[in-house]
Amino acid sequence: MKLYGYFRSSAAYRVRIALNLKGIDYEHVSVHLLKDGGQQFSDSYKALNPTALIPTLVDGDVTIGQSMAILEYLEETYPEPALLPQDAAGRARVRSIAQAIACDIHPLNNLRVLKHLKHELGADDATKDAWYRHWINVGLRSIEAMLAGNPATGRYCHGDQVSMADVLLVPQVFNARRFDCDLSEMPTVLRIVEACSALEAFAKAEPARQPDAE
Repeated sequence: MKLYGYFRSSAAYRVRIALNLKGIDYEHVSVHLLKDGGQQFSDSYKALNPTALIPTLVDGDVTIGQSMAILEYLEETYPEPALLPQDAAGRARVRSIAQAIACDIHPLNNLRVLKHLKHELGADDATKDAWYRHWINVGLRSIEAMLAGNPATGRYCHGDQVSMADVLLVPQVFNARRFDCDLSEMPTVLRIVEACSALEAFAKAEPARQPDAE
C-alpha cells in the first residue's frame, strides 16, 4: 500500500492516523506542494489523481483520492478497529462531525484557495491569515457546540472509542495552532485533542515525524 501525501497536509494527516490506528503498513510517497511549482501538478501525479490534490491511496490495483473516501475504504476493507460506531445514529453523528471539518472548514483554507487569494485577488499576508483564522474559528466553534454537553461525547468525540471524527479533528486543530488561532473558547475540542495526542497512532502521524518533514 502506498500513500501519496505531504507532511503538512491535514488531509494526508487524517489518512496517516487511520492507517496507524488500523495497524496497516504503508509506503509514504512525498508529493511536495511547493517545490517545482507544486509536484501535485506534474503529469505523472495527475495521471494517478486528476484532481491534482493529495492524498492518494494506492492499494494494489485500487487507487483512491479524497481523504474521506479513503477513510471509508479503509473502514470497509480493514474493519478492525472500527472507526465508526455500530449503530446508525452513532455513525451519522460521527460522520456529521467529520464532514463539518472536511466539507465546511478545510476547503476554505486549502492551499489553492489561499494562493488564489494572494496571487489572483491581491490579498496581502495579513488579510490571507485573517481569512484563514475567521473560517477556522467559525468552524471549530460549531464543532465545540456539537461536542460540549452532548451525552454522546466521551473521552473522544463519540464515547470512549476513537472514531473518524477524532481522526479529522486532530489535524484541523494542528492547522489552527499553526496559524495562531485563538482556541480559548473550545475547551471540549482541546480536551479531546489532548486525549488523542497521547495515543501512539496519532503521535506517529504528526507532521514533524514524517520522512519529508522540513
